[in-house]
Amino acid sequence: MIPKTMCAVLLTGHGGTEKLKYKTDVPVPEPKPHEVLIRVAAAGINNTDINTRIGWYSKKIYHSTDVAETKGVDAIDERDATWSGTPLKFPRIQGADVCGYIAAVGEGTNISRVGERVIVKNMLRSYVNYRPYECWTLGSECDGGFAQFCVAPSNETYEINGCWTDIELGAIPCAYSTAENMLHRVNLSHEKILITGASGGVGSACVQLAKLRGAYVIALCSQKKSESLKSLGADLVLNRDADLVAKLGEESVDIVIDVVGGEQWPPLLKILRRGGRYASAGAIAGPICELDMRRLYLKDLTFFGCTFQEDIVFENLIKYVESDKFRPIVAKTYPLKEIGKAQEEFLLKKHTGQLVLIPPG
Repeated sequence: MIPKTMCAVLLTGHGGTEKLKYKTDVPVPEPKPHEVLIRVAAAGINNTDINTRIGWYSKKIYHSTDVAETKGVDAIDERDATWSGTPLKFPRIQGADVCGYIAAVGEGTNISRVGERVIVKNMLRSYVNYRPYECWTLGSECDGGFAQFCVAPSNETYEINGCWTDIELGAIPCAYSTAENMLHRVNLSHEKILITGASGGVGSACVQLAKLRGAYVIALCSQKKSESLKSLGADLVLNRDADLVAKLGEESVDIVIDVVGGEQWPPLLKILRRGGRYASAGAIAGPICELDMRRLYLKDLTFFGCTFQEDIVFENLIKYVESDKFRPIVAKTYPLKEIGKAQEEFLLKKHTGQLVLIPPG
């Protein structure tokens, strides 16, 4: 029996956690043609949820995510305050991660899908007719997983057969597809790779997925998290404030995967070998970096900005999950109504891995 209303968290505008309103009387969405209705079992928290809430994507913001959260959003331009550059429509149910069970289907979708345990591709292409380098983010351009129910395109909703828990699956879509996308773009093989922000959701996913490809992994994180990173497969763990040139030497790594940015960015190019590759899908320490153009062109470096994902990226991820190639670290779970507390803890960066929200059963 599908209820008429549900519990959900509504984002009512750009700002702090006070803009997140937990409601118990939100209408349950109805699936349109070729969509499915999902009863959400678990939904991970990601940087993109917080960045979208505070308007961090606006080009008027120069600070790290945590500083922008503290200082507020008076300076943002709401016209470019989302990753896609399209103004957010309020109220919006956020949540880029969805694990759940199909409760109903729209016209054109086989009724046999009801009951499937699924996860949803967080970068949705069907809504933009599969145009290159265009997609909607679940929880940004359309409502997402911070609710008891959500709708998603049937062909971008994947059944999962395997032994993982719902909570583990709820930690996967955004962080792990982001990680897989960067490694796919740089075509990582048996090479030496350095990963910044390695204890976070995307960073720890990169460590695990890079090891699947046979890479030698150097992880940057706070020293107290080094053992957890080694348990994930990191071959060498360095303090995030380490002098990389002194520790590793110039031109010592093949690839840098970076989700941090900020003031410590320039040494990353020094340690890249000639012909090396750099990929980024975030800048939690700040979006503005100093680039010596000579280091870029004289070393024949290649830069990859990684947001859009080809279909094969998520398809690869599903194969890894179903073959139990790794398990995500879930640091803690929270009931959905405690989303504000969960996001505040997320920003403290004291955990390794993911924080996951659980809607009421």
